[in-house]
Formats: sequence, C-alpha cells, structure tokens
Amino acid sequence: MTNELVYSDATKLAELVRTKEVSPVEIMQAHLDRIEAVNPNVNAIVTIADGALEAARRAEAIVLAGDDLGPLHGVPFTAKDSIDTAGVLTQRGSPIFMDRLPDEDATSVARMKKAGGILLAKTNLPEFSYWIESDNLLSGRSNNPWDLERTPGGSSGGESAAIAAGMSPIGLGTDLAISVRGPAAQTGITSMKATHGRVPMTGIWPRAPRRFWHVGPMARSVRDIALAFSQLGGPDGKDAFASSTTLFDAGIGRQPFRQLRVGWMVGPGFGPVDPEVAATVKAAAEALKDVGVSVEHVGIPALERDFALDVFNRLHVMEMKPAFEEATAGRGEDELYMMAKTMLSLPDTSMKDYIDAEQAAERIRDGYADCFSHYDALITHVLPIPAHKHGVEEFVIDGQTVDATYLQGATVPLNIAGLPGVAMRFGTSREGLPINVQIVGAWQAESTILHVASLLESISPVRGLHPKL
Repeated sequence: MTNELVYSDATKLAELVRTKEVSPVEIMQAHLDRIEAVNPNVNAIVTIADGALEAARRAEAIVLAGDDLGPLHGVPFTAKDSIDTAGVLTQRGSPIFMDRLPDEDATSVARMKKAGGILLAKTNLPEFSYWIESDNLLSGRSNNPWDLERTPGGSSGGESAAIAAGMSPIGLGTDLAISVRGPAAQTGITSMKATHGRVPMTGIWPRAPRRFWHVGPMARSVRDIALAFSQLGGPDGKDAFASSTTLFDAGIGRQPFRQLRVGWMVGPGFGPVDPEVAATVKAAAEALKDVGVSVEHVGIPALERDFALDVFNRLHVMEMKPAFEEATAGRGEDELYMMAKTMLSLPDTSMKDYIDAEQAAERIRDGYADCFSHYDALITHVLPIPAHKHGVEEFVIDGQTVDATYLQGATVPLNIAGLPGVAMRFGTSREGLPINVQIVGAWQAESTILHVASLLESISPVRGLHPKL
C-alpha cells in the first residue's frame, strides 16, 4: 500500500481521503518513510516541516467530523526553498540566509494550505534560485532519481527530484527562464508556468526581475497541475502583476465544433536540438492527429531574427545584478557559490544594448501573437537534450558545440513573452531517460494547453513510468 500511496497523484490521494479509504496520517507517514528511504541518495528534501504529522492528524479529525473538505484536503505538498513558509526554514540555497525563519507563508503556499494541502517539506535549489543545476554551499547537490550521476535540473531541481522519486505528490517551484519546466523534463514529471502574473509571487525571493519570474505547480499528472492552478491563481492585493481574476480561458469552448489547431516546431530559433528530442516532439504532434487534432509544422520568424536567450541575457543582468549586490553586501567569498560570483562579475549591459533588447523582446511577443492567431497551441521541446551529467558546462548538440545556457533555448522565450507552458513526458531516450515536450499557449490560455496536455497524456507511450530507487 505504501508504494501505491507514494506514486498516486494528488487528485487520487484527495479522493482516497474524501471517501475515507485512507487517512491523511497514513498518506503523510508513507511519504515521510519514503523520504527517509531515498532522500539520502537523491538529496531533494532539505527541511521536513515541523508538525507535518500533527497537521495530518488534524486533517483526519476534520474528515471524521464530516466537515467540508478542500480539494487537496489531507494531501502533502512540498515547496522550493526560495518560497516562504511560516515557521519553516526558507534558506534560499545560501549560507547568507542560513536559519532564516519566515513569519508568513508566501501567497502560493497559503493557497495550497487553504485548499487543504499540508506542507510536508522544503526542496533543494541552486544558490539564489539561479542555475540549471540544484547545488549550493548550504545543502549540497541534488541528484536525478533516474540516474544519480545526472542532474534533476534547476532551479526547481529538488522539487522535480522529490516528486519523481515519490517523496512528494505535488509541489511548488519558481521559473525565471527554465526552472519549473526544465527540471520537469529532466525527471519526467509534469509542470506548468502559467501566464505571467496569474499566480502571485508574493513571499518569494528574488523578485527582480519581476516581469520574468513565475511560480508554478509541479506534479505527476496533468489533472494535478490543473487542480493546483485552479487554487493558486488570482490577485492577492500585493503583487501588482497578479491582476487577472479569470482563472481559465474559454479555450475552444467558444467554438465547440471547431477543430483544435496545433502547430509544432523544434527550430530554427531555439538553438540546436538532439535528434532524439526532435523526434519526440514530432511523435507527440503525430499522436494528436490520431485523436482528431489539426496539426502542422510551423515556424516563428521573430525567434529566428532575435535569439531569445541573447535578448534575455541583455535584459535580466541589468535588472538582477543589483539584487545580488544587495544580498551579498559585506559577505565573505566563502559564503558565495558559483552563480553569485558569476553574476557579480558580469559587466553591466549598456543602455543601447538594453533598449535594443527591449525592442527585440517586443518583436518576440508579436511573433507569438501572430502564431496564436492561427493556432490554439504550439508543441516544442523543453530541453534540447535529456538529463545531463553533473557539472557539464559545454555540450555538443546535433553537431554544434554550445555552453550550458543553451539548455534554456526553448523555455526562455516564454518568460520574455509571459506566455503559459506545460512540460510533460512523451518519450524515452536510448539511455532510458525521460524526454518531455512543451505545450505553449496564448496569453492566459491555460485551459487550452491543459486540454492539449491531457489529450497527450491519455495517449502517451510512457504514462505511469517511475524511476527504480
């Protein structure tokens, strides 16, 4: 029963609680036991929430009393360690913030609790949430449960590893350029970066550059992502970007008899892509044809004109660097890890380059707008390669040598444009590693991409696979 519980999705666990087939205490204990068994090797969990088991007992009493239950009642959840949790350590992957104990929950955490979720633990991340591997001086390196010699990604890599390994059914990550979708792809789970501002960033650090940061759900099923999003979205009166009161777009519901139209692409415009990954994207597109979706290969000329990763780098360094300087002021070199030192050493972007990058960002947004005037959704790769070995700084991808930042080639355009994207598994590499695809939608079109993701999940050749730990 324990294995069944730790690999059940959050929706199923909530149903088991609601029908009194399993108690919240049993579910919580199963996950605590799983953490004890596998976390020493994976190092995804950095802090167990004090009182998690007691909270499960209170949740059980509410069930037995016959009170109204939230949609996630009695379900454990985890949160990346950059997201504030009242009374539970939030140390941001840095000795600078060691022993930091927030007084309040981040809005996203508070909303998960309001839905009945129980905070189980905090998960590992890179220093300051800022790299494609989850490693830092405070809590060390997280490993991929599919292959411990490989990374689960960053910056929400601890979260992705915890969920993939059965230590958590659902959780919260953050995304500046790749960080909920990339780790999901490296561990074969599902995640969503919603439209910018849909989910408030209140209680999450760093906030700069705010216009690129997102918080999003990570889980093992599309329905869990949809359920979490339905609870997380909406304004909180604190994050000015979070202003939309509409959680779900009408999607194709406005024209119920129109055929769904989906485009697919792996480039040009994203950088080089491994043929195995490109083949998985094409396979996902072809599979949608079999369920009645109109599918075409497409291109976005704006992405070919302005390489989004270059645009992002010119914009965010100028905006992010002051936050790093403020946080590290007066601190010794021994308290700083790789990315803090790298960010502080980068030259400032000239005003001309910054303005040019802003104009390029507008062209990218316009390019996506044009695409979505013809298509309901777009399927791309998430990462150009499957999960890589720890510490690799340079890759040869389809015959082209690139640095590690190129892993963000297909994800960072959505942060620039603010558009929603779902990452989900649809393939397996020759080495047995997960390969995910990314379903991209127009502004606030989460319902549409969740619908497409649900269709793909129903016909996925890899549904229900878990790492053997």
